[in-house]
Amino acid sequence: MILEEIRYILEDLERLEQAVVDRLADEPTQVRDRLNQEHEVAQLLDHMQTQSGEALRLYRDARDLRANEVRLVASADDAQYLQNAGSHAQETDPALQLFYRKCDDTLSYHQRYPNDQIDLPEQRYRKKRKAVTSDEFSNGYGSSQQPTLVDTMFSGEEGFGRFFDLNANYEAYVNLPTVKRPTYLQYLEVFDDFSATGSGAGLKKSDKMTDAYFQYVGGLESYLESFMRKTRPLENLDRVFAGFDDDFDKHWESDELPNWKKAGEAHSNGVNGETGAGAGAGAGAGSTPELSTPDAVWCADCEKEFKNQNVYKGHLSGRKHVRAAELRAASTSTGGAGDSSSAARLKERAIAAREYRVQRLVAAMSTEKDDTRVNVERRQGMTERERQQELENLYSTQEEERVIKRRRIGGEGAAAQEDEHDDDDGDDDDDDEKVYNPLKLPLAWDGKPIPFWLYRLHGLGVEFNCEICGQYTYMGRRAFEKHFNESRHIHGLRCLGINNPSLFRDITQIEEALRLWEKLQKEKKKSRLDESSVVQMEDAEGHVMPEKVYYDLQKQGLV
Repeated sequence: MILEEIRYILEDLERLEQAVVDRLADEPTQVRDRLNQEHEVAQLLDHMQTQSGEALRLYRDARDLRANEVRLVASADDAQYLQNAGSHAQETDPALQLFYRKCDDTLSYHQRYPNDQIDLPEQRYRKKRKAVTSDEFSNGYGSSQQPTLVDTMFSGEEGFGRFFDLNANYEAYVNLPTVKRPTYLQYLEVFDDFSATGSGAGLKKSDKMTDAYFQYVGGLESYLESFMRKTRPLENLDRVFAGFDDDFDKHWESDELPNWKKAGEAHSNGVNGETGAGAGAGAGAGSTPELSTPDAVWCADCEKEFKNQNVYKGHLSGRKHVRAAELRAASTSTGGAGDSSSAARLKERAIAAREYRVQRLVAAMSTEKDDTRVNVERRQGMTERERQQELENLYSTQEEERVIKRRRIGGEGAAAQEDEHDDDDGDDDDDDEKVYNPLKLPLAWDGKPIPFWLYRLHGLGVEFNCEICGQYTYMGRRAFEKHFNESRHIHGLRCLGINNPSLFRDITQIEEALRLWEKLQKEKKKSRLDESSVVQMEDAEGHVMPEKVYYDLQKQGLV
């Protein structure tokens, strides 16, 4: 039935609109939740476009199916309908005949497939919420986490779309021939700078005309485009990319791209007619990039920059320059020079288009580029344990916020019932009120848990055990360092026979403390022996000896 199908699509469109409104009403604070919300909304909008197109197709009614069905339904005369009402209405009314035939088809389908699941329209686009048990609330968060759309979209290095992950592109770049070998951090600063001069990551034009470079710049463009699509699902990126292509076409036709100008229009800086072959090489060059200094000279045949005019003249007689000049002259003198130059120009256009799009994509995501460089520099100074701990803290913080949010949503209904008993219970309930503290955070001066950011700032989640204090556990570095001057630790040292606690700071094991105390006692005893031999005595005959030996001999009457 065409009319029923149209009604179903219109109802589905209204449910889709309501689902979009329900998702946009939330204001997630975490990057992961915000991206997941945007991707869900984007999927709903795509489905709305599909359903709207289907409804428009049915309304156009190219085969007049809807019009025939409308005429069939409206053909039943009111008087005839009243006359035939009753048990024989199904046999005489065409509209009812069609209706009951559809009902029979539906019943027969469910009889053939009794275990087929029924799709409830009111639950089709509803936000899925994970039920949280009381044990999960007491522990702070559940053992399992509901997966989202963005969990498998990004790598761990990308941090849910906050940073680039260019490790694969970096490996492809450093494996290119005749390329410098920068570090990954240096590569992140210049990967979108394709100029062959300065500190850019670009190559000479001759080195760019290779399949390896074409694959590298194509892979870089593909990654950046995919990254933008994943991080900005609600933007019309197809129109943005089409604008990039239009801008490139304008720059290419007007020959405004700095490193891809047409042949014959470049100039050799500092080369004039007096250089003979050098001037011809420079004037007939393909493209001349910006030179690093005013005195620099560009050789078009070799596509290389020289420091000054004298160095350039000495280069003209070299074997490499002569060979490059001969190859260029042979390519321009052959009959197929036009075809070869046209094919080369097409390849240049393909490479230049990818470089241009990479630059535009990076310019549109400049924040992500800067954040990536800062994040890589920060992570290079961290140990592997610190990286793992940072990742665990990130996931635990996100899960803790979700649990609190779910509890707040689930407790709204119970809050109204609790308010009814507040007046009967009196003020004693305020004193006996149980503080919600799922993460077991320390309590502040007002009896409430401290903020979670303060808990992480002071490292209160890190445990320090002290065997001297009887395996007592201190939470946080500050409390651990403070306890060395407290009575508990000093009493433990005295029980071990140690009476100088200031020398045993940061020592928590009994064996280490005893070993250090024994070593100190030996050194102290040795120092006493050394002190006795410092004072020297001399007898009447001029013999020098330690003070102790002198007095011993004197007692014996030998001195």
